[in-house]
Amino acid sequence: MFCISEFNAMLARFDKTREDVAAMLGINPATLYRKINGQSDFTRQEIQIIRYAFNLDADSLDRIFFAA
Repeated sequence: MFCISEFNAMLARFDKTREDVAAMLGINPATLYRKINGQSDFTRQEIQIIRYAFNLDADSLDRIFFAA
C-alpha cells in the first residue's frame, strides 16, 4: 500500500512538487494523483525512476511504495 505521508515527506526534503514527479515520469499530473490515491499502480519502471532521482535506499522505497 502506498504511503502518502512518506511520499510527501520525500518531496519536502528535496523541495519538489507532485507536478515535478509527474514530469519526471513523463505522465500527466492527474495520472500521478490516481497512482498516489490507489486508483492505479506505479509501474516497476516508475518506481525505479523515483528511486534514482531521489537517491532512495531499499528501506525508503518500502516505506513509500509497500507500506503495510
